[in-house]
Amino acid sequence: MSEFTLNASVRNDLGKGASRRLRRANLEVPAIVYGGEQAPQPISVEKAAFYKAVEDESFFSSVLNLVIDGKSEQVVVRDLQRHPYKPLITHADFMRVDATHTITINVPLHVVGEEKSKGIKDHGGELHVLSNEIQISCLPKDLPDFLEVDITDVEIGTTLHLSDLKLPAGVTLVELSHGADHDNAVLSITKPKVRGEAAEGEEGDEGEESAE
Repeated sequence: MSEFTLNASVRNDLGKGASRRLRRANLEVPAIVYGGEQAPQPISVEKAAFYKAVEDESFFSSVLNLVIDGKSEQVVVRDLQRHPYKPLITHADFMRVDATHTITINVPLHVVGEEKSKGIKDHGGELHVLSNEIQISCLPKDLPDFLEVDITDVEIGTTLHLSDLKLPAGVTLVELSHGADHDNAVLSITKPKVRGEAAEGEEGDEGEESAE
C-alpha cells in the first residue's frame, strides 16, 4: 500500500465567497473531512503536494495521512470536484477511516500478460476491458493499490468475471456479496471483426433488393 501525507489547516472562513478567495490565492484547495464519531470539518489542503499526489493512480485507493494543524488523521478520498474546463481541483471530500472497521472503495484493475496472451498473440484476438475499477471491501491495513488479472493463458473467446479475480488476503468483492447474478464480466478476448466481410454482405443485400 502506497503512503501519502497531505498537510491541511482548519478552515473557519466558510461559504462560496471564502472558497473562491482560497482558490484565487492558489496555495490551498478547499476540502472537508467527515466520518467516524467526529463532526464534519472544513479544511484547506496544501495545493502543491495535493496536485502532485493526485497524479499517482494509487492515491485514490490508498489510506492517506492527513495532517490538520499538526494532528494526523487517517482518511480516504471520497470525491474530487474539478473545474469544468480548467485543470483545477475546486473541492475535495475526505472520509475518516478506523483501523478496526472495513471500508468500501474502488481500486484500479490492472491487466498484465497482454504481450504473451495466447488469445491475442497466438490467435489474433482483441482484448476488451469492461471494467477499469473494482469495488472492494477490506480493513484499511489490507487495502491494495490495485487488483491484477493475468491474461497470459487466456484463450480467444474467453470472458473473465469478478469471480475469476485473485484477491489479496482480507479483501472481498462488494458485487459478489449481493449474489451470483452480480458476477459481472471484467474483460473478454474476442475474435476480431472483419470489416470487409461486413461491407460486402451489406452491398450484397442492397444488390438483391435492387434486382427485385
